[in-house]
Amino acid sequence: MNEEISGKVATSVVRDVLIIEIRNPPINAGSLAVRQGILDALAHLNATPQLLGAVIIGGGRTFIAGSDLREFGKPLEDPQLPAVILAIEASSRPVVAALHGAALGGGFELALGCDARVADRQAVVGLPEVTLGMIPGAGGTQRLPRRAGLAKSITLICTGQRISAVEAEALRLVDQVVDGNLLESAVECVHRLAGRKVRIRDEQVRVESAQEIADAERQALHKGKRRPSVVAAIESIHLAATHPIDEALAHERAVFQRFRMENDAFALRHLFFAERESSKLPADVSATARPVRTVAVVGAGTMGTGIAICALDAKLKVLLFERDATALQAGTQRVTGHYQGRVEAGKMDAAAAASAEGRLTPTTDWASLVDADVVIEAVFEDMDIKCEVFRQIDRYARPGAVLATNTSYLDVDAIASATTRPGDVLGLHFFSPANVMKLLEVVRGARTGPEALATGMALGLKLRKVPVLAGNAFGFIGNRIYNAYRRQCEFMLEDGTWPEDVDHALVSMGFAMGPFAVADLSGLDIAWRMRKSQAATRDPRERYVDILDQLCEQGRLGRKSGAGYYTYAEGRQAKTTDATVREIIVRASTQRGITRQPLGAETIQRRALLAMVNEAAFLLAEGAAARPGDIDVVMVQGYGFPRWEGGPAFWARRQDRTRLDIDLDHLVAGNGLGAIRADRAMLDQLLA
Repeated sequence: MNEEISGKVATSVVRDVLIIEIRNPPINAGSLAVRQGILDALAHLNATPQLLGAVIIGGGRTFIAGSDLREFGKPLEDPQLPAVILAIEASSRPVVAALHGAALGGGFELALGCDARVADRQAVVGLPEVTLGMIPGAGGTQRLPRRAGLAKSITLICTGQRISAVEAEALRLVDQVVDGNLLESAVECVHRLAGRKVRIRDEQVRVESAQEIADAERQALHKGKRRPSVVAAIESIHLAATHPIDEALAHERAVFQRFRMENDAFALRHLFFAERESSKLPADVSATARPVRTVAVVGAGTMGTGIAICALDAKLKVLLFERDATALQAGTQRVTGHYQGRVEAGKMDAAAAASAEGRLTPTTDWASLVDADVVIEAVFEDMDIKCEVFRQIDRYARPGAVLATNTSYLDVDAIASATTRPGDVLGLHFFSPANVMKLLEVVRGARTGPEALATGMALGLKLRKVPVLAGNAFGFIGNRIYNAYRRQCEFMLEDGTWPEDVDHALVSMGFAMGPFAVADLSGLDIAWRMRKSQAATRDPRERYVDILDQLCEQGRLGRKSGAGYYTYAEGRQAKTTDATVREIIVRASTQRGITRQPLGAETIQRRALLAMVNEAAFLLAEGAAARPGDIDVVMVQGYGFPRWEGGPAFWARRQDRTRLDIDLDHLVAGNGLGAIRADRAMLDQLLA
């Protein structure tokens, strides 16, 4: 028998065992049709005496890699997942989950409701709901502790961590790991059960020491920034040890139902889909990526070696080029030192590190670039220097190689004009540290060809980045919006607040760091140098805050000099600004004729966000960003925007439109000459 049920589930029989196959590509999401199909198959199992039990298995490349997130923002239709799991537990015959690929979220909860779990060695399992602003809602907080214990469950659930099948077997979350035929092994497991039911719900919770549990809670709350979903997950996990399971399951479900409709969950689901969409090129430039096996990195400084490590981690061959042998040696040592450090920290085995180092070829020979499929320039942020480097790259790189510049602000078209093949030139804006930060802006020049763009996006994915297409506007997407945000924060200094007030207000909202602490960390001289290069074209009548310039003139360049906006003693940042900084700020207010008025945290937050929204609307209208979601991905992944706010476009979409328009009018009016407010059509496009 091979029968399709509900369009997403098919059944067949192997050795008197009913095979229930999920067919909902690409990830077999646990949709309504899947849930109904499983229920129908279970009804058939219980109505057919000759069947010994059932195996639930995913068709294609995975088990159920999560529930259908599109259902979570609206009323859920029956049957819901808890009813399916209860039906499995109530079945008169055993049901075995056969796991391959990923069993995540509702998929893993379904597996925990089965009588046994047989997993392919490459499978991974996990409960990521907290990272989506919710808690597991189909028994995850109750069944997991009955096998893994309270402390480990707190860690796994509150971080959304994925673990391998082997790790899951050690925690008794998986009963058998197999290397051979998964389906055959699962069928054999049904035969071994011989009609017995093994329900995790009937087992006792393993309770560790109070210290272990407290340590797990403290770490989970710290990593999860004490978000409501993390707190609620911990509370629900504790119920597993103190309450009857049905009562605890009802509590868990009620919390899940409430959280899935709150702002955090909507924002995080928005980002989930936006991050997947951002890696896709618009239809007008869609093309097939060129194969990439070897990457050349020109420049062995901190950024260049970080990019080289990314490529080595992706199992690519890397040519690391420097003109100077001493600089090349220092860069090579940075790369090898990174891998040695990983081995010493127990985060990488020695063989894998040796393999990565073996794919690295340091060189001072321009001619070696002929072997590269992609050449990434990562030299000093200076147009003349970059153009000279690209003339050399153009001379030696093979025809068809993609030529990329890692620039934060410079004109990609001007750099491309230094070559004879501008169609192969694009920007790849990595964020520092390059081997840690996930964001990669793929910058499209005026003459960049579709194949080069497709190759840049595909390379980003291979490097495990979140690639986002950006137009060749000054600052691309992220730096342009960040500049508007930072400028507004500087205006607020003149208007009456202090750097620590601004930083604290934005960190309390969820930003990773405030703008003035960030400036000190990156070095004030970087922004100062850029401002001086723009001074000749700046209208002297526009509102320009020179506080940073004055700090730099006094040698206060940030952390590296021991003082910037803040002072630093033994690397520790002072909680407040000192008299020197405050004098400079007060003098700036006086010179502009501003009577200083303190600003509350909500005002600071709103002005900063409105500045981002206004600039984002211009970026989208100009085509520098392809989609509103791309802007949100850039700001969250690259600039510390709080994920649970979804990004500036998502935040704006959740605001009352009338108030948003009024506040933007007021904000731009206070920004002085040259400030332009995004018009209604631009804002409509951003909010669509």
